[in-house]
Amino acid sequence: MKNNKQLERWSPLLLLIAIVVIWEVITSGFGVSEFIFPSPSRIWIQTLEYKEVILGHAWRTFWVTMVGFAIAIVVGVLGGFLIGSSRLAYVAIYPLMTAFNALPKAAFVPILVVWFGIGVGPAVLTAFLISFFPIMVNIATGLATLEPELEDVLRVLGAKRWDVLTKVGLPRSMPYFFGSLKVAITLAFVGTTVSEMSASNEGIGYLLISAGSSMQMGLAFSGLLVVGAMAMAMYELFSFIEKHTTGWAHRGSQH
Repeated sequence: MKNNKQLERWSPLLLLIAIVVIWEVITSGFGVSEFIFPSPSRIWIQTLEYKEVILGHAWRTFWVTMVGFAIAIVVGVLGGFLIGSSRLAYVAIYPLMTAFNALPKAAFVPILVVWFGIGVGPAVLTAFLISFFPIMVNIATGLATLEPELEDVLRVLGAKRWDVLTKVGLPRSMPYFFGSLKVAITLAFVGTTVSEMSASNEGIGYLLISAGSSMQMGLAFSGLLVVGAMAMAMYELFSFIEKHTTGWAHRGSQH
């Protein structure tokens, strides 16, 4: 049992190492051009060579994403509470939000550029637009699926609708909430990067376009890896917080 837990703990790192080794062997063994598909060693070399440039763009992408994500949390929680607390609101709003979520958010970037110009505004709003929906849906689901029997018991004991929602519904929604955060933060980074590719002169998205146009594919891959690392770090942070705040919802879980 202990060996299995150790294997589970280290399995992501072992898998990553295996992928990197296979990647290096294939690109080196078959002589793949670095302009087509750079090897991990070439990516590492260019990461060290341009580390200051990469860090500058990465910091810009990170804080812009966090601003958009913070707005998404506020709007998502408030919207989810509204939709989940009322059957009428659920029926009326949920289909419209689902239709909105189906729209490609990259299509909004040119419109946002017209409204807010090149720079931070479009990136923040794109990160928000692409990430608030999972939060809203999960909060609404947690509230809307509150067991009728439990609500009836609480009403008999004198609890009002507001008491049921705030003292039972919201705590019950916390596992849904943290699950949505782990999904939404990765989407937020996608939104920021997509916006930066066409509506900014800073950030990882801009770096990707610049590196690609100058055929520095190792640098472009470095930018992609940095975005992935930032998203993974935030995912792990939310997982840590979830584990220490909603352990009651995961009895018997090995995670």
